[in-house]
Amino acid sequence: MRKTGTRLLVLILMLSLVLAGCSGGNDNEGSEGTEGGLQDSGEKVTINVFAHQSSDVDLKTNKFTKKMEEQFGIKFNWTTVPFDGAAEKRQISLASGDYPDLYMLIPWVDRFSQTDLLKFGQQGVIVPLNDLIEEHAPHIKEVLENNEYYKAMNTAPDGKIYGLTGLNECFHCSYPNKMWINTKWLDQLGLAQPTTPEEFKAVLEAFKTQDPNGNGKADEVPLSGSVENFGVHVIPYLMNGFIYNDDRTYLIMKEGKVDTAANKPEWREALAYIKSLYDGGLIDPGAFTQNAGAYKKIGDNADAQLLGAGAGMHPALFLTTGEDAPYSKDYNPLPPLQGPHANYATFNYPIDPGASFVLTNKASKEAQIAAIKMLDYFYTQEGAMLSYLGEEGKSWRKPQDGEIALNDKVEPLYKSIPLESGEQPRNDSWGALTQYNHHRAYRDSEVQGTDIYANDGYERRLYEATLLMEGKEPKEIFPHWALWVDPLVADEASMMQTNIKDYVDQNALLFITGAKSLDKDWDDYVKGLEGLNMQRYLEIMQAAYDSSTISK
Repeated sequence: MRKTGTRLLVLILMLSLVLAGCSGGNDNEGSEGTEGGLQDSGEKVTINVFAHQSSDVDLKTNKFTKKMEEQFGIKFNWTTVPFDGAAEKRQISLASGDYPDLYMLIPWVDRFSQTDLLKFGQQGVIVPLNDLIEEHAPHIKEVLENNEYYKAMNTAPDGKIYGLTGLNECFHCSYPNKMWINTKWLDQLGLAQPTTPEEFKAVLEAFKTQDPNGNGKADEVPLSGSVENFGVHVIPYLMNGFIYNDDRTYLIMKEGKVDTAANKPEWREALAYIKSLYDGGLIDPGAFTQNAGAYKKIGDNADAQLLGAGAGMHPALFLTTGEDAPYSKDYNPLPPLQGPHANYATFNYPIDPGASFVLTNKASKEAQIAAIKMLDYFYTQEGAMLSYLGEEGKSWRKPQDGEIALNDKVEPLYKSIPLESGEQPRNDSWGALTQYNHHRAYRDSEVQGTDIYANDGYERRLYEATLLMEGKEPKEIFPHWALWVDPLVADEASMMQTNIKDYVDQNALLFITGAKSLDKDWDDYVKGLEGLNMQRYLEIMQAAYDSSTISK
């Protein structure tokens, strides 16, 4: 269950209460860390690390690598892999038995799944981190204790922490299913911003029939999207005026009980509305089949502006943004529509479960301690900044007078210094390998430009758009990101989840396009959903919720 107001207050305060407090202890951390990996002989402890490495980083020669080796008495022995094929290489290393002491991964490239963690943890391949955190990682401990979702994601049903995933609370990613409407066309046609599904339909009809691009052709595309997973699906935004659609599980909650939205009368009513848009030629048929490249060709069309409204987490998914882009300023966020039953916004916690920091039984006790102390440093303000941003004065700087943070209600903390044209990569940070305490308050404190249409104000543009969505989610949300499914039924649940989602998605498209009739085929659709063991699936998800720390 999401406690929005309390959690937001905690996050906003954490910048001063957690990170600032951590910064105050950096002198002690440094002296403790210097001893962390040193053996009795005074020699550094070797840690064999399997890590993801981007093309602009060389971990072996990296300046931050040298800092970590000196500060924590470590000698790194790197096995680095590019992003392509990273998952397969990790799996091969485990299967061969020739695995490292430590895996350091970028979650959006590859990570240990919860099933992986339980399996290898029970086999003894993975070392639980509980005792190490308790004895050597006060900052990790504090963050776990103060963030209910993060604690739930990292704590297995047996109470063990087999690995840690990054904490990177991207605010605009939390509400992915946004709608961006062409406000230039609204102004040209004298139309008000739509606030209901029917008003939105009327606007799309005007976009289609009143030649807002002024070229005398009926070539406008009123509404489009694509098939990737970045909020570009058109159905969730439209459906959330009728019933909650999370665009992932289609599960809803009421008084702690898990249910599905996909067989409810409101779901059917929403499909009927979306079908009316499709029948009227107001939804681009390509929205259900095209990739991002095809979607962006519509948004960037050079001969004439074509797109009336586009689904997407952010507008750069469907058009070129920035000062020199011809259409960038024309697309602005549309708040959730007030439908007959709701005006929801899709919420997903921006962190996925699993683990990107995993110690194995190959690591000596000294190596384990040194590694967890190093990770604990990433959870401090100093560590978070230097590990991810790089050297102060070269890759980032402190705010100047008059500069404003992304959240203009907090004090600015830092401003990134972008690479100059032709400048070589600085190789002074570990980048996304270290996003372990980038909580909302920390990210909110980054200096951003005040022009939301300029290159340096794009993140503010997304932030302001997301404020229109915040708090519009239901009071209760099925927290799929925080749950651990019993490993005895994990494969069964995974198969059912895939089959059910595919079935719901396919039938939604069939109903919208008219290949199936909502009048004649709805009952058969509901029976088909039941035939996929929906009741059993709900029982498994309910058990996972009931056993999680998030439900307590």
